[in-house]
Amino acid sequence: MLKIRSLEVAYGGLHALNGVSLEVERGEFVAVVGPNGAGKTTLFKTISGIVTPLAGAITYMERDLLAVAPAERAQLGIAHVPEGRQVFASMTVMENLEMGAYTRKGQQRWSETLPMILALFPILAERRAQLAGTLSGGEQQMLAIGRGLASAPELLMLDEPSMGLAPAIVDAIFERIHHIHRNGLTILLVEQRVAEALETCDRGYVLETGRVAMEGTHKTLMADERVRRAYLGM
Repeated sequence: MLKIRSLEVAYGGLHALNGVSLEVERGEFVAVVGPNGAGKTTLFKTISGIVTPLAGAITYMERDLLAVAPAERAQLGIAHVPEGRQVFASMTVMENLEMGAYTRKGQQRWSETLPMILALFPILAERRAQLAGTLSGGEQQMLAIGRGLASAPELLMLDEPSMGLAPAIVDAIFERIHHIHRNGLTILLVEQRVAEALETCDRGYVLETGRVAMEGTHKTLMADERVRRAYLGM
């Protein structure tokens, strides 16, 4: 579904990504983990078109994604839930969800996706008329994920969904993400909480200083001594 080859990205002469290659097959849950500054968010911004790479290739559904205007990439079925949630604070919960459904497919399937989102996150149904900026951090994260789902995507990209949240809330968020995947949606997750990410993914990539340091299945990475020592505290 998504193939990235030898991606190079630089900011002000400093390389953020150095020859990064990865793949996501339809129906997979793939996690990209690593410390702050490893290039994880830059990777997502490049896929979404916010950042233009120096070199490399990105194909999505056999199409050259770098030749597609950033505003059109969501129309292809890619939903990017950004780092820090970035909900529309002065709009209600429902208005935020409606903004997520601006894609052609999102509009066509709104009558199906809205009940699904509200069943997945019942608190959003309770707070549908509340301004998004008054929600708690966990509720805003649920809203951000719901807004992404409202576009009826083929690929859901989640950037650091655990950021700034209490452990109990993180567990609830990851349980919902796992539920979304079990229902058939392809997921690409960027996360610095390595244990939570690797416990639920099918395959993972460890990104360090802009390079893929390791890759493998969930079991392979969880059993790797370097991963266990550096990221899992074992």
